[in-house]
Amino acid sequence: MGVLDMRKVGDPYEKLAMIHSGVAELIERYQPDNLSIESPFYGKNAQVIFKLGRAQGAAIAAAAEKKVPVFEYAPTKAKVAITGIGSASKESVSMMIQKELKVSLDPKHLDATDALALAMCHYYQLHNPLFSSSGGSGSWEKFIAANPDRVKK
Repeated sequence: MGVLDMRKVGDPYEKLAMIHSGVAELIERYQPDNLSIESPFYGKNAQVIFKLGRAQGAAIAAAAEKKVPVFEYAPTKAKVAITGIGSASKESVSMMIQKELKVSLDPKHLDATDALALAMCHYYQLHNPLFSSSGGSGSWEKFIAANPDRVKK
C-alpha cells in the first residue's frame, strides 16, 4: 500500500496524468483481476466532488485500458464491510483492517487505508453470500443453488 503525494504539483491536469500513469503502472506490476473504487459522494464543497470525479475518471480510464473490470462501492458500504458500522471513523476502519490483516498502518495515510477497505469490501462481496448485490435478501438461496455440494442435510 502506497501513497501518491501530489501536494507539490500545481497543475491539475498533471495530477490527473500522474494518477492515470500510477494506476496503470500498478495494474501492470500486480495484474489484478478487478479494481475497486469509492463511488462519488457529495460533501459541503461542490468543487471537491468535481476534483474527486476527475481523479476517479483517471484511475478508471487506466483500468479500462488494461481491461480490468471496475467495481464501485459507497464509503458507507466499505465501512460496514470492515467495521459493521456505516458511520465508522477512518481511525476505526484502520484499526479493524490492522487487526484483520495483522499489519501496521501509518495513521498519516488514512485515505490509503480507505482504499484498502474498498479492496477488502470487494473481496468480501465476491466471497461471502451475505454481501451479494441483492442486499442480502435471497443471498443464501443463491449460494445454495450455486453450491449444492456444500449443503449438509
